[in-house]
Amino acid sequence: MRISKQHAQKSSVGMAEALGQSEAFLEFQERLSRVARINRPVLLIGERGTGKELAASRLHFLSDRWQGPLVALNCAALTPSLIGAELFGYEKGAFTGAERRRTGRFETADGGTLFLDEIGTIPTEVQEKILRVVEYGTFERVGSSERIDVDVRIISATNADLREKVAKSLFKPDLLDRISFEVLFLPPLRERGEDILLLANHFAARMAFELGREDIPQFSPEAVTALETCPWKGNIRELKNVVERAVYRSDSSLITNIVFDPFDSPYAKQPFSKENFPKIETNMLSTDQLMRKPLKEAVKELEILLLNNALKESKYNQKKAARILGLTYHQFRGLHRKYKKA
Repeated sequence: MRISKQHAQKSSVGMAEALGQSEAFLEFQERLSRVARINRPVLLIGERGTGKELAASRLHFLSDRWQGPLVALNCAALTPSLIGAELFGYEKGAFTGAERRRTGRFETADGGTLFLDEIGTIPTEVQEKILRVVEYGTFERVGSSERIDVDVRIISATNADLREKVAKSLFKPDLLDRISFEVLFLPPLRERGEDILLLANHFAARMAFELGREDIPQFSPEAVTALETCPWKGNIRELKNVVERAVYRSDSSLITNIVFDPFDSPYAKQPFSKENFPKIETNMLSTDQLMRKPLKEAVKELEILLLNNALKESKYNQKKAARILGLTYHQFRGLHRKYKKA
């Protein structure tokens, strides 16, 4: 197959992350669309890499504020002393280094949406000022007593347990009440099984286009299995990295080798443990018995037997075991990861 510009034209990561057809994905999008038009604060909760910033963007552009500004702030990227100045702005001379007036994010977002990512990291003294803006729509710049009125919808995001932070007096309960008119939980990739290959194919085609290749990458059955059974702790961001790495490393449009951990050194001398690998007895695998089993089960038991035999023959040396089976080191590691005990 050939890559058309329409199919693989570079798009933002956000557009790619918005792909999905699984029930979990569609249910989330339906809830997001429903609350987007309600002019109330929304709290997004999700693991890293699940697309919280994209969800905030969709909430904004599906709302009546879509023509207004969308202003974002990653609260975890700032020191506690700088967050207040960044949110509310400051006057010239308010502190050392304040050489001119600075407009804050609240003021910039007037008439639109302010997205506060990692809101759980904001110090309590700044939370007080945010609460006042949410309740009364007013604040003062740092170093000024002049009241500034704003009309801002707040969308917040976190992967922390804010109720636990409230219990530990690290987050103000009144503020949590005000920012959580609706709480949307972003589904992790492991709950979106049928979306994994859809996203992988998209990322692969886009990477091939970036590399100037004409053929659309295809994944081998083994590679598909590896992708679909990975726990994806880093979610979509991790999937994107894994797929793009596999495409650029491959000399063929058929992707057979998936490297999940780029830090997995081929020189590490860590023999496989006998205890973390399932055993299949030889007498369980007669041809007659295999023929009576479903194909997937028969293939699984045969692969486990061959891997066990190779490991035993090589005295659990991973490189030697791979050579015995005629596999590359990474192919062998992929099979071992597929069958080892969790």
